Amino acid sequence: MTNNIVHHDHLVTKEKRLTKRAQKPCILWFTGYSASGKSTIANAVENILFEQGKLTYLLDGDNVRHGLNKDLGFDDNARVENIRRIGEVSKLFIDAGLIVITAFISPFQKDRDLVRSLVENDEFVEVFIDTPIEVCEARDPKGLYKKARAGAIPHFTGIDSPYEAPENPEVRVQTDLLSIEECAQVIIDYVNERG
Repeated sequence: MTNNIVHHDHLVTKEKRLTKRAQKPCILWFTGYSASGKSTIANAVENILFEQGKLTYLLDGDNVRHGLNKDLGFDDNARVENIRRIGEVSKLFIDAGLIVITAFISPFQKDRDLVRSLVENDEFVEVFIDTPIEVCEARDPKGLYKKARAGAIPHFTGIDSPYEAPENPEVRVQTDLLSIEECAQVIIDYVNERG
């Protein structure tokens, strides 16, 4: 099958798109436990960037699983495929010149590294939403930890499925020590410093 697929070049290239944009595209890849604050902080960051006139798009784990990835479960293989697909979509948004903000548990380092390898070195920013699992479980806004502890949700990250914390994230925020606004500002400061 792959012998019959040929890459089609476009007249409007990534380089041409970048000359029209007042920004450098990148992926802000938020990773952390469920209830760590990924989606909340990602929303705050996108809002600030939008108000600054930046072109952005936020890909949120739950929202993507309602459409593009609704056919996937939550076992380890499905999680790998979930992140692979999001990485490919993010790469397309980078090609379009956008700042892509993703909020996914993305528990495995090798999967995050795979997404990093899809784009240029400075186009992937790993943002570790570093919240202790005890804090996440105490928050539990969706009741998922309670269900996982009762055995109703198998393969739940941090309970019976592992989470590999980022080894060298570009940005690390601790939501148990900082407010949403403070966490967002740390990330915005990093983005602004890097152009």
